[in-house]
Amino acid sequence: MEGALIARDRVGVQDFVLLDSHTSETAFLNNLRKRYQENLIYTYIGTLLVSVNPYKELDIYTVTQMQLYRGVNFFELPPHLYAIADNAYRVMCSEYNNHFILISGESGAGKTEASKKILQYYAVTCPTTEQLQIVRDRLLLSNPVLEAFGNAKTLRNDNSSRFGKYMDIQFDFKGAPVGGHILSYLIEKSRVVHQNHGERNFHIFYQLLEGGDKDLLCWLGLERNPQKYAYLIQGRCAKVFSINDKNDWKIVRKAFSIIDFTEKDIEHLFGIVASVLHLGNIQFEEDSNGHAIIRDGTQIKWISKLLGVHLSILQESLTHRKIEARSEEVLSPLNVDLAFYARDAVAKAIYGRTFTWLVNKINGSLANKVGFLSSDSTRKTVIGLLDIYGFEVLDTNSFEQFCINYCNEKLQQLLIEMTLKAEQEEYELEGIEWEPIPYFNNKIICDLVEQKHKGIISILDEECLRPGEATDLSFLEKLEEKVGDHAHFVTRKLADQKTRKSIDWVDFRLLHYAGEVTYCAVGSFSLPPFQVLCNSKNGIIRECFLLSELDNRRRPETVATQFKNSLMSLIEILMSKEPSYVRCIKPNENKEPGKFDDYLIRHQVKYLGLMEHLRVRRAGFAYRRKYELFLQRYKSLCPATWPHWHGPAAEGVERLIKHIGYKPEEYKLGRTKIFIRFPKTLFATEDAFEFRKHLLGMVPVPFIFSRLQAKYKGCLGKREYQKKREAGRSSGTEDSLLQAVLSSRSCCFGRFLWLASVLAWPAGTGKGSEPCAWHCRAPWQGETLIPPRCFQYVTPVIKYDRNGFKPRDRLLVLTQSSAYVVEMAKIKQKIDYATLKGNGGAGGLPFLPETLGDAILQCEHVFETVTKLCMLANKQSLVKVVQGSLQFRIGSGKEGTMVFTVGQEPQVFKAKNGQLTVDYRLDSV
Repeated sequence: MEGALIARDRVGVQDFVLLDSHTSETAFLNNLRKRYQENLIYTYIGTLLVSVNPYKELDIYTVTQMQLYRGVNFFELPPHLYAIADNAYRVMCSEYNNHFILISGESGAGKTEASKKILQYYAVTCPTTEQLQIVRDRLLLSNPVLEAFGNAKTLRNDNSSRFGKYMDIQFDFKGAPVGGHILSYLIEKSRVVHQNHGERNFHIFYQLLEGGDKDLLCWLGLERNPQKYAYLIQGRCAKVFSINDKNDWKIVRKAFSIIDFTEKDIEHLFGIVASVLHLGNIQFEEDSNGHAIIRDGTQIKWISKLLGVHLSILQESLTHRKIEARSEEVLSPLNVDLAFYARDAVAKAIYGRTFTWLVNKINGSLANKVGFLSSDSTRKTVIGLLDIYGFEVLDTNSFEQFCINYCNEKLQQLLIEMTLKAEQEEYELEGIEWEPIPYFNNKIICDLVEQKHKGIISILDEECLRPGEATDLSFLEKLEEKVGDHAHFVTRKLADQKTRKSIDWVDFRLLHYAGEVTYCAVGSFSLPPFQVLCNSKNGIIRECFLLSELDNRRRPETVATQFKNSLMSLIEILMSKEPSYVRCIKPNENKEPGKFDDYLIRHQVKYLGLMEHLRVRRAGFAYRRKYELFLQRYKSLCPATWPHWHGPAAEGVERLIKHIGYKPEEYKLGRTKIFIRFPKTLFATEDAFEFRKHLLGMVPVPFIFSRLQAKYKGCLGKREYQKKREAGRSSGTEDSLLQAVLSSRSCCFGRFLWLASVLAWPAGTGKGSEPCAWHCRAPWQGETLIPPRCFQYVTPVIKYDRNGFKPRDRLLVLTQSSAYVVEMAKIKQKIDYATLKGNGGAGGLPFLPETLGDAILQCEHVFETVTKLCMLANKQSLVKVVQGSLQFRIGSGKEGTMVFTVGQEPQVFKAKNGQLTVDYRLDSV
């Protein structure tokens, strides 16, 4: 982060918090523009990531980039989507808590792509096994299926998600992904029957016609030309240059096989898709009584076959409806307009419920079947990805846009609350007084929509439940009566003379935090499920339309109430997790690379709440860093801290900023961090640091040469050491390993003795005695060539020089197969245990080689050393224990005797647990 401050004039700042004019939208946009023009599409607001769609391929999503951001502290590298993903993952693994990443923005801003990139990051960087790879494949391939059935081409985006999606990725205790779960929110069912000019229906319809083989289409009664189907031609955009429906069909078909769809499931699913197309081609005519009839029965016959329903009952259901008359249900004929409305309602209901079934089916495939280390469910942690629709203002805003914008209000409220909470908690943790700041609280708008008995959704429910016929106009009148005096609500009847012209008689307008939106009240009511579908032979339809719904005399919840309840559940889920945020911005309407539309982006900055978030994040302090990091970077600015500061980091920072000349109002010192109030203070410090680096570079030439020479020699030494190190590793012999350690530049006599001793096995201790000096205390954690337990026993010895009998320090090193007498950086003698056969001698004792025997006599722990040698060489005959003495022979005639008190009985060697020991009591020597 600090490393990029030097380029702030050219490419702006990486964190909007460092803007001097943090309350200015103009300054915000200027910084965004600078970075966008340099292909820097990511910028932080604290830990929130702002992403601007580049509308072109950038080389920033490679596996190399993934590895670069893996395990790196959040602010060490430039802003990136991978930094958000990795930070959430690392904190989850270290603290065993759950996270979510909220990705929001309007259609075409790049939300779906961001979600895919995060999934790919986890698939590449997380631990894996062959079994877990299946889970990863299913997680990744669930996307093409959901996109096929839930995405469509719109005016703003060729692959726009027309539903909200929350996916939990489940991880085991090792941090490996082991499952997932998806929640979907409010799929745009109206798109099934109507599309605006320049838009398409859901992708799956075009994929089926373009990619389905001839036999499949023949069985479904379909023709390959999409122009033949009324539900596909309203947008006059069946073919899209950027979409390859044929290839996408192949991916979807492959995905079905990976995520456990049976052939029967696929057959029923495509039968439903084809039935929707046939429904759209049903035409109604008026008979002599003004009632709707179906003259051409071709389409309805196909629907009857594909859905497995009775033909005459289906035809009757589309042209009549049941009403209560004198406590009986009778069929009332529909006119042509109501028949078309009923047909479209059936198509929307079928598709909407099928999509819910599809999500549930995918969830069954993603369910964790791998299992965890234990059955304890608390060991399971999750990272949630919320890809939600952005705030929408269209020419005609339907009931669905009302729900979408209400969702954004709730999420904006959540963002501000959680950001405020996080800021306040950090200040309290650091012991700094919290200064409350003003911000726009959109709770007043959320209450207008969701408040019990008074909100718009409650009024809609009441209108649906009241006796008599509920209509869109009666609903609007009820709104005017109940919430007509609310400051954020207006209708044509309530508006002033100027505003009245822009509102139709069937419209109402809400003043959202992001701006005014006019909604059309027409279409707020839906028909109940048709009984004919409950008796379908199509397994999916039968699961989606239950007979129990018809038996329930209570009216079902309205779609708005269902959406409100699911949104409340989502908020509860998010409140229980640690948050991360990605705000996606669309730079222009034409999808042109490099084009930056100020007006469009300013609007998105407003409704995404970015200025509100920045204002909260800048609640007093623009910059905060741990003392150690701040001191490490800027210590050269103060003589007292340069080149090294040996005291506590907090005291070093305090000394540093006093030398620089910080004023009291410019900073605060917390318990672990320094807080700097103004960006200009940080920039001045950074500029001084850059100037100081320049001065440090202007050193005398001889000094440069000497430093270069030292560096060069160091590199040569390191290279030589590496060669020895690799040679030792490759050969793996005890000689080479020992010699490599002795040749190390960092090895000294005392350090080697300690290094060897901590790797040695314990060598048995006497009862009531102190442990031997060089027994193993702890496993070696440093960098060493010697594998654990290569050295078995090490002890210092004295070797007398033959010329003058001067004492020389040596080490006696016992390994698995040999004994070594070594001095610094050199092996003086090696004795293989295999040669210790002995040839008898005085008293029948075998002998040890003279050098080895002399060394043993001169060591401090003779008895322990001989015992260890016997154990390693597996030769008990080397020594003989008699009452009161340990006897052994050295060389060709010398006898060594170590006298000790053993009590009344002679002591003998014992074998226990595979290790040779001696039971003795060392009272005196």
